[in-house]
Amino acid sequence: MRTGKRAAKGDRQRRYRSGFWGEAIAAAFLMLKGYRILARRYSCGSGEIDLIAVRGKRLAFIEVKRRASLEAAHASIGAEQAQRITNAADIWLARNARYQTYSIAFDAVFILPRQWPVHVENGV
Repeated sequence: MRTGKRAAKGDRQRRYRSGFWGEAIAAAFLMLKGYRILARRYSCGSGEIDLIAVRGKRLAFIEVKRRASLEAAHASIGAEQAQRITNAADIWLARNARYQTYSIAFDAVFILPRQWPVHVENGV
């Protein structure tokens, strides 16, 4: 049985790997839908964005959630997290001025067991 810091490190590594693969699945799914992935795991002092993708003139900041059910996935995105994503998006846009004229969206992709990913436009 693991205890203390060692257990916490193992759990953190497991969550990291799970998140990494969930984001890879979401990115592949979005590319099949015609999106081009501009960034993965964009992080700044204000927050983190899992994926940033563009299709045509639509720029999407995408939160990826890997959960057991669609209800749990929807419930896992709270107002505080949405605000952090919005803040990080503002910083990304300031650093990438060429996309400021694009239509901005805050999407979610839910990764569920034994199902195709669910892409919810403007789901954040």
